[in-house]
Amino acid sequence: MLWRRGDQVLILAAGALTVFGLIMVFSASEVQGWMFYHNSAYFFERQGLWCLLGLGLLWVAARFDYHRLRRIAAPIALLTVLLLVAVLLPHVGLELNGARRWLRLGPLQMQPAELAKMGGLIFMAAWLDRHRLEIRSLEKGVAPFLAMLALLTGLVIVERDLGTTMIVAVILLSQFLVAGGRWHHLLLLLLVVGLAAVVFIQMEPYRLHRIMAFLHPWSDPLYTGFQPIQSLLALGSGGIFGVGLGQSIQKYLWLPFAHTDFIFAIIGEETGLVGTTAVLAGFALFTYRGFRIALKAPDAFGSLCACGITVWISFQALINVAAVTVTLPTTGIPLPFISYGGSSLALSLMAVGILINIASQGQKVGWIRHASIDLGRRYGRTPVPGDRRRAGALAERS
Repeated sequence: MLWRRGDQVLILAAGALTVFGLIMVFSASEVQGWMFYHNSAYFFERQGLWCLLGLGLLWVAARFDYHRLRRIAAPIALLTVLLLVAVLLPHVGLELNGARRWLRLGPLQMQPAELAKMGGLIFMAAWLDRHRLEIRSLEKGVAPFLAMLALLTGLVIVERDLGTTMIVAVILLSQFLVAGGRWHHLLLLLLVVGLAAVVFIQMEPYRLHRIMAFLHPWSDPLYTGFQPIQSLLALGSGGIFGVGLGQSIQKYLWLPFAHTDFIFAIIGEETGLVGTTAVLAGFALFTYRGFRIALKAPDAFGSLCACGITVWISFQALINVAAVTVTLPTTGIPLPFISYGGSSLALSLMAVGILINIASQGQKVGWIRHASIDLGRRYGRTPVPGDRRRAGALAERS
């Protein structure tokens, strides 16, 4: 049913990336799983459980009319804020590697900052849809938007997660632009976000160390430059076709976080240029289909949701690959669908379900594509059924 109604190419791209991700999680983590837990499939089993949960969420999201999300956008945002606050409470949030970012759910752990991406984009899509007439006003549009952006990103940054903070900010800013925000207002918002990022980077010494490691990795190859150097060695040793699945040397504790943030380096080592190119092609295809769904969405809310989801997945993949290839400083964010990380995988699959839902309702009429027929974008109102039927009829003729 989902296959017939949804975007088949998008489903294939997301499915292929997820299956390949499970294979690579097992390959990249088997050494650590055996050394620390006496179970080479330790991380693979947990990733598999999250994958099953994510597939369930995908199925529900694909069948649940996405228009209902607009009605519950405020409760979703409130739940997101409460979970972000709960992480900071003693004896509630879990602290790992010097950062308090996790909540325990039985045998699994979840990261509420991942929920901030989904909850934030749904709430912002609903808010921007309701305030399209005021979005160009500095007082009624830009100022409230900036306040909500500051609240959400502020709760994420106090968890010492600058990478996720950047992604959340980019998602919301892209939605602001698509909703009709002025370019000079967007530049003003980018300036504010950039200045805040500089301040937060200077507040944490380890962030400055990451920047120095990016600029001069060989100045301290055994400390700050160790991880980027080992990542480049993994990518370079793979050649064109790689050393073979399961044959990585860097995963033997040479490359830190080989199964999480730096799994793309292991992909390059084991499958070579062919494998990394295939992964990048998968994300490029996902991005194209995602924006295509946004263009064909039947209303502004669907278009803003699809745009936010597509920017989320594509921008996060871009930043992760850039960090692994030492094109950008290390950010600590996972590669969507592929890196080990249950919260990220489950919510990414749920996001795919929402895209499928929007695609299934936007086959005949597109809110942006048929804006000239007055589907609400020009006059700032919600499309009425008559508009949709008229646009659908023209779409069938064209």
